Amino acid sequence: MKDKKQINSQNIIFFILLAFITGLLAFILKPFFFAVFWAILLAGIFTPLYKFINRKIVNPNLCAGLTMIGIFICLILPVGLLVDLLIMELVDIYQSFNSLSSNWMGTLSETLKALSKKPIFASLNVDQDFLINKSQEAFKFLTDYVFKHISKFTQNTILVVIQVAVMLYSLFFFLRDGEGLIIALKENAPVDDKHIELFINKFLTTAKASLKFTFIIGGIQGFLGGLIFYITGIERALVWGVLMFALSVVPAIGCSLIWVPAGIIMLLLGNIWQGITILIFGSLFISSVDNLLRPVLLGRDTQMHSLLIFLSTLGGIAAFGFSGFILGPVIASLFLAAWKLFPEIYQKHVN
Repeated sequence: MKDKKQINSQNIIFFILLAFITGLLAFILKPFFFAVFWAILLAGIFTPLYKFINRKIVNPNLCAGLTMIGIFICLILPVGLLVDLLIMELVDIYQSFNSLSSNWMGTLSETLKALSKKPIFASLNVDQDFLINKSQEAFKFLTDYVFKHISKFTQNTILVVIQVAVMLYSLFFFLRDGEGLIIALKENAPVDDKHIELFINKFLTTAKASLKFTFIIGGIQGFLGGLIFYITGIERALVWGVLMFALSVVPAIGCSLIWVPAGIIMLLLGNIWQGITILIFGSLFISSVDNLLRPVLLGRDTQMHSLLIFLSTLGGIAAFGFSGFILGPVIASLFLAAWKLFPEIYQKHVN
């Protein structure tokens, strides 16, 4: 009995020490969480390419290097060029808005005066001074917010470069040693192999589906948005299209944050057919792409309800930033998988 108590106390001390060391390691690796996450995700997506090359070339280091070159050319380089273009154009837009803000306010004032002469608008008794002041405040807040975050991003360039370097370095080893790491995890984790495989499959399936369909949906929405902006004569249609592509990660409301204000502004500036065209086209086509395709395509692969996809995506973005559009659905998918396994494990424990 004494030996049993001694063993139990030793086990308790060991588990406390294990938890402390694990927490300490997690704290040390916390700054590189997103870099490692993206490395794991990219490794999961491009492992078939690595295996294909490995069938031709026996050297695993060379295979991993060639795979990374393909990833860099096909994915990282185009995304980097788009981000660079977007930042430069946003800075230019911010500077032009600030220099022409008085013209914008003057145009808005003239538009409101012209509308006030119409019987319909005159009956509304709109306080023009109040509306103009609030528009100035909103305009200043929006431009300052955009410029502040652009400045913050450019000031943290060194940190971004370090994160990308860590991601690429980790990606090399995940590609080369991925199967070995999974085998080691199965051998050492106190969980059945089939449960680990289920969680790994859920993680990869949900993450790849989120990334794949975000690029598909975002690409379609960005193209349609940029096209309608170009047709209606809005400057920098390409940049606005890229912005809509980036905002498409937010389900349902992402792209509307750009095309709805654009349509309203065009109407206020007196460009009636352009404003109506943007609003109608955005409602019928741009929004329909997200509302119709995301639940069908993403829900089919992840086997999650559309509402859970919507909430987990928004919650993930709020909690983790940009990477949350993948992390949110992944966590929700793992949650569902864990609860599906619970009855089986519980029955084994009872029996």
